[in-house]
Amino acid sequence: MTKYRFEDIAYNSTEKKKPVEEDKYTYIGLEHLDPQCLEVTRYGSEVAPIGEKLVMKKGDVLFGKRRAYQKKVAIAPFDGIFSAHGMVLRPKEKVIDPKFFPMFIASDYFLDSAIKISVGSLSPTINWSALKKLEFELPDLNKQRELAELLWAAEETRCAYKKIIDANNKIINVFFMKNQKQNINMSFDDIFIDDTKNATKIEKNSYLESGAFWIIDQSQNEIAGYSNRKEGVYRNTPAIIFGDHTRVFKFINEPFFLGADGTKLLKVKNDAVDYTYIYYYLKNLKITNLGYNRHFKLLKDIIFSIPDIRIQKQYASFIEEINKTANILSVQIENLNNIRKSILEQTFKKEVSHV
Repeated sequence: MTKYRFEDIAYNSTEKKKPVEEDKYTYIGLEHLDPQCLEVTRYGSEVAPIGEKLVMKKGDVLFGKRRAYQKKVAIAPFDGIFSAHGMVLRPKEKVIDPKFFPMFIASDYFLDSAIKISVGSLSPTINWSALKKLEFELPDLNKQRELAELLWAAEETRCAYKKIIDANNKIINVFFMKNQKQNINMSFDDIFIDDTKNATKIEKNSYLESGAFWIIDQSQNEIAGYSNRKEGVYRNTPAIIFGDHTRVFKFINEPFFLGADGTKLLKVKNDAVDYTYIYYYLKNLKITNLGYNRHFKLLKDIIFSIPDIRIQKQYASFIEEINKTANILSVQIENLNNIRKSILEQTFKKEVSHV
């Protein structure tokens, strides 16, 4: 292993341009990058981005320097422009193999060290002037190529699994895009009752002593379940909870406590509507596009196109089978992520040093 300053490992491309209208199609912002995912699957803007942006070339490594604790690293899929809150990095090939380079940047070894030099409290940011001075140990080029082959084999398999999951989601979307003439239009109040008042609220920091319940984890934008096998206070299940702040739905079919402000407990009151079907219907809605802190009000204004109960049950059964496959693949994706992490951890065992 040989020690290098980061400025000897990577080029920091600072070329910028003021976007024109056609740049909106090839714009990548930090919001388009997913943590622990090198592939970019979302990009573009409805209008030309405002302010100067970084020029990126296909194959460049995109690194989110703002809020770097989110660990956003990706490979540019095309020539275009990138957020000025990021860095466009390129390998110095005499020191680091081009295929190994993105794996190195995405490693905890690099990211944890970079995060430590972030400055600012509200939106901590990494400055190149400090980053370039960090020192990292790298194996020789032959070892890097060997590691890159293993790591990319795992990454390509992971991407293949993810594409299957994405394809499954598109299949599910098709079901709800069908406009069957025999469908019946129903309002929110035709289908649901807001039963939130009948579920005991608990304090956000007291859930460990409160028994079985479901609570929205707003930092992760998902709902997490906790249970110590005590009987929950709400027994009229199943039900659906809707996070007004995080815009997430969770299907509930066991006793629970309800926590987190803004969370709604929805019960289906119409016998012509299947619980499971309407749950997937809700998840398929683009609630995230309805605005912030007004979701429940807007949700209540939606007109639902509902097929016959027999068709609902068929759809729900089919979707659940698709989701079983997705869940299996999700576990495999997590295993592959752990394999990549383990390989990199074994490679980089020493702490980074500062100059």
